[in-house]
Amino acid sequence: MANIHYFTFTIAILELASSVAYASDPDPLQDFCVALHESKAGFVNGNFCKNPLLVTADDFFYSGLRNVGNASNPVGSLVTPAFVAELPGLNTLGISIVRIDFAPNGLNAPHSHPRAAEVLTCLEGTLYAGFISTNPQHRLFAKILHEGDVFVFPRGLIHFQLNLGKTKARAMAALSSQNPGIITIANTIFGSNPPVPTEVLTKAFQVDKQVIDQIEKQFQSENN
Repeated sequence: MANIHYFTFTIAILELASSVAYASDPDPLQDFCVALHESKAGFVNGNFCKNPLLVTADDFFYSGLRNVGNASNPVGSLVTPAFVAELPGLNTLGISIVRIDFAPNGLNAPHSHPRAAEVLTCLEGTLYAGFISTNPQHRLFAKILHEGDVFVFPRGLIHFQLNLGKTKARAMAALSSQNPGIITIANTIFGSNPPVPTEVLTKAFQVDKQVIDQIEKQFQSENN
């Protein structure tokens, strides 16, 4: 009987390990698999591979992060991504990177990445960075970051960065997926298409319909 229990436990552990192993981007089965964005062969979970004989150094190069982002918008920040769409050589490597530019007092609004953890490095200015744990504790983990400081955001958790200074700030962040996905909380809830029913939002946020209408008006105009 003990052997049966041990065998069952072993199978359960192997199943769990297998599910964890496939929980992130797939591993490459060759030296590289440069994304072939223009393929019309069908839709896959990822990208088709470019013929290795046609791959060049340009497939692994992207200059977009050298440009200063225009943070002149309502929240005062701009994220410039280098995901697989911008850098095809990232395909199957399970990594990507973004540049974040902040206006004075600018905010990278609360958001989450469903497919990636994130490591943020403050390169210029002073940032207040934090993330919030899941139900039911909702614990806030936050630090003030100075130039050279690093902060980690666990996969899928809501996080943000706020520029505490009266001058511009800049950060770079590495993510553990070639396509991490971005869910900006306010935009998603109040700017969805079609809109989330007002009855849902009034109950969820415990406010009057007029408040929801005012907020939705702002985000619907931004998203359209």
